[in-house]
Amino acid sequence: MDRHLLPEEIDLLIDGEAGFGVAPLKAHVRRCAECEAELETARLIAGELDLIPHFSPAPLFADRVMQQVQVFEPWHVAARDAVRQLVPQSTPARVLAAAGGLTFATLFSLAALWVVARVDLLAMVSGLALERSSETTQGALGAFARVLMGDGAPAIGAGVLALAVAAFVVTVVGATAGLRAVTASGRRRQG
Repeated sequence: MDRHLLPEEIDLLIDGEAGFGVAPLKAHVRRCAECEAELETARLIAGELDLIPHFSPAPLFADRVMQQVQVFEPWHVAARDAVRQLVPQSTPARVLAAAGGLTFATLFSLAALWVVARVDLLAMVSGLALERSSETTQGALGAFARVLMGDGAPAIGAGVLALAVAAFVVTVVGATAGLRAVTASGRRRQG
């Protein structure tokens, strides 16, 4: 062997490993004074390290460390844990909760079937509600325009109302996207 021993090879000799690759290492140590001195120094250090007393950490050390660690919890795990907290622990309470849930599901299903059977009534009520809300919104916008521009303000039609609603929606969507971008940028800087 034309080179000196590597640290891993010295560790093999200190640990007393056996195998076909250890014999050439031992032969090299017998011939090379520098590697023999290095091996003796490593043995002395290992012996001294064995004499150091072993200390165990404080009882709450792991708790203090884990309080500082941010653990990512997927949404489905958080949802499952939230549902588990709502489920009663005792058997009678579980039976009662199941009966209540079954009753609610039955009533909700019956109500849904009644609504589906009465689609014409539902269409009439929703159309009436939409018409009333449109008239109320147009009246409010017209009153607002008259306050701003005086009594000579033009009447607000459905097109102007649709344009105002579209502008409002675009503004809200743009503001939301902007806030998300700022938040994401801040999170990247923290991480």
